[in-house]
Amino acid sequence: MRENNQPIKKLVLAGNGMAGVRMLEHLLKLAPQAYEITIFGAEPHPNYNRILLSSVLAGGADMNDIIINQLDWYTDNAITLHTGDPVVQIDPTARRVISSKGITAEYDELILATGSSAFIPPLPGSDKDGVIGFRDIRDCETMMETARTHQKAAVIGGGLLGLEAARGLLNLGMDVTVIHINEHLMDRQLDRPAGLMLQQELEAQGMKFLLSKRTVELTGKRRVQGLRFTDGTSLEADLVVMAVGIRPNIQLAQSAGLKIGRGILVDDYMRTNVPGISAVGECAEHRGIGYGLVAPLYEQGTVLAKRLAGVETLPYEGSVTSTKLKVSGVDVFSAGEFQDTPDTRSLRIQDDIDGIYKKLVMRDGRLIGAVLFGDTSDGASLFSLIKSGESVKGREKELLTGQPAVGAAAVSPLQRLESMPDDEIVCGCNGVSKAAIGDAVQNKDCNTMKSLKACTKASASCGGCAPLVEGLLQLYAGDNAGAAVKEGICGCTSLDRDEVVSEIQRMGLKTVREVMHVLDWAEPEGCSKCRPALNYYLGMLWPGEYEDEKESRFTNERYHANIQKDGTYSVVPRIYGGVTSPADLMKIAAVAEKYNVPLVKFTGGQRLDLLGIQKEDLPKIWEELDMPSGHAYGKTLRTVKTCVGDTFCRFGTKDAMGMGIRLEKAFERMDTPAKVKLAVSGCPRNCAESGIKDVGIVALDGAWELYVGGNGGVKIRAGELLCTVKTEDEVMEWTSAFLQYYRESARWNERTAAWIERVGLDSIKEKLADTDTRQALVSRIEETLSYTTDPWKKIIEDDSLRKNFEDLSGAAALSGSSPARH
Repeated sequence: MRENNQPIKKLVLAGNGMAGVRMLEHLLKLAPQAYEITIFGAEPHPNYNRILLSSVLAGGADMNDIIINQLDWYTDNAITLHTGDPVVQIDPTARRVISSKGITAEYDELILATGSSAFIPPLPGSDKDGVIGFRDIRDCETMMETARTHQKAAVIGGGLLGLEAARGLLNLGMDVTVIHINEHLMDRQLDRPAGLMLQQELEAQGMKFLLSKRTVELTGKRRVQGLRFTDGTSLEADLVVMAVGIRPNIQLAQSAGLKIGRGILVDDYMRTNVPGISAVGECAEHRGIGYGLVAPLYEQGTVLAKRLAGVETLPYEGSVTSTKLKVSGVDVFSAGEFQDTPDTRSLRIQDDIDGIYKKLVMRDGRLIGAVLFGDTSDGASLFSLIKSGESVKGREKELLTGQPAVGAAAVSPLQRLESMPDDEIVCGCNGVSKAAIGDAVQNKDCNTMKSLKACTKASASCGGCAPLVEGLLQLYAGDNAGAAVKEGICGCTSLDRDEVVSEIQRMGLKTVREVMHVLDWAEPEGCSKCRPALNYYLGMLWPGEYEDEKESRFTNERYHANIQKDGTYSVVPRIYGGVTSPADLMKIAAVAEKYNVPLVKFTGGQRLDLLGIQKEDLPKIWEELDMPSGHAYGKTLRTVKTCVGDTFCRFGTKDAMGMGIRLEKAFERMDTPAKVKLAVSGCPRNCAESGIKDVGIVALDGAWELYVGGNGGVKIRAGELLCTVKTEDEVMEWTSAFLQYYRESARWNERTAAWIERVGLDSIKEKLADTDTRQALVSRIEETLSYTTDPWKKIIEDDSLRKNFEDLSGAAALSGSSPARH
């Protein structure tokens, strides 16, 4: 019961996407205790920003960068989240839903936010391997995987989504051709001159186009090999991306008896024809229109949230939409009606030299549409005028050129911003209003773009509204705008890493919550960036006293296994130096057979990975393996890769396996700012790839070389020579000192490669060259390691910890983690 004795209602959200969860965010602010909330999502991830999928594909972001609500957000708001488990049945009479995994949930209010799916035209061959849409993370992964082994890609659809997909595939090194049925690109948002300018710009970047082409068949056997067109011509392609539109996901609603048009029919308050069931987002159809852009969906969600909270609200009467394209420096904006008709008047500027095109469309003295290419800085203010419907008579040329009419007083940009209504949405991607920005600047000390973005999320997605946000920052902050604000470890604080660590030491702070309280965190509960960082810094500073805060760790680290995209886990037992025994191999094989492990794979670090394990089986598997954790899931030592060295190799000069095993046994449970990989090569032929590891050791005749700061991942970096030593004991001493210095001075989530580039190898050498300093560092890392225990064994022996693996009704969401990569 709530404080006012009103019973808590049960709310079920079918869909874990942007529209539905954004509606919940509003609802939780308006009525935080009114509902017991359960969410069923089809994807294995928490809520993420689908707008930024093109950035993931283009390499400008990864999965963690586009997550909107980490797993902690669901927990903090007492939301039960079921990922990878969509609702498949609704019983409107009993008011309950059933998921694909058989979970039943009762509801007082059911919100359908099932989104949409990519429309795959029923062409002959459209079911072949290599034919996909572009709607989710899995599609991005498929494109990235294909780009590693194939060369030619075709994108069917020259609209917004198709061009973003094509740009990403270009970045992946593929030969990309866009096929479009009409005469110019983005014909639903741009007129012909702007479409042609866009085509020329993208062709200069390497994109190819086939316009006025209709595909009739996808050729090939099992995998697509090409496309054939109505005019008899053809095109080779190993990958075909369909970007020709979306289809609302209505099957669930239809089977429950809801009225369906193209989407789920809703009224002005987002109600369906069935009591207790509402719909929002791309699956909904309002007044004959289904919206595929995020701003209208957020407007729908605001109305729905107010209704559910019992707050008076105006009805949702539809949206005027705008579109932005921003790929590789090509800026395009379109809003409202952009085509000329007999009852409209237009003004245009076309500058082919500088690549700028502007067009305004008026009807009855009002601005009804705009197209901008090359310079989109006026997009937000023009869109505001389109939505307001106010008269612009006498100001038409001023709006186009920025110059006032003859005899008229000039209106400054700040004056335009002052006249903007407070409830005007400035950032459509994140639903941030002018008033919200003003509140952040005036009441929350957000006087830089960085702090304003962290506080409000304005301009944090596509970035198209950044000029307008900057203008509002200047309007509200005045002379204080842009005042120097230190780069904090996250948006919750202005303190940087060194200041945070120094204050923890100076004041003897011993818990995450104490640090955030004493150091005046803007967000009292912190965020997914600072909580893990503080947890690490406290453990690094007080290894004997600090108790690790599990809730500040990501899912993989909490469950000591890598969660995979289907919600299962992978187990990697420790195999020291990549050297195993028949007995251990038989144990692994027996466990894999007993628990029906679907895949056993050798990793790049010479380990065996058991993939596809259910969460509740993890402790039993660990117990039967009777092997220590390989820590393949955390920011710690992952592996020490070795070659066979002089034990068997005719080129080997030293015992690489023995040295690798000694190193791995010394550092196997060491927490670090980011993951750490080591390697030992028994000769300069470097078969263990020691030159691209965080610490790589190479044996010479009579000596060992230590290379540091290498990285073989996305940003390849060769290691640099730290020192040359003679004995194995010296290898241990210098490696220990280097790792502890890294532990004590690197930023959270900073790999050794980035750390060395920041601080400089010479300064590290100077630090470690001093014998007393080096030995002090060794003593500190040895003390830290003396407190560590094997996490698998600890869970096996502690019933209270083991119980955490028994309840599968909660979320198994991916929180800041990617599928296992070793």
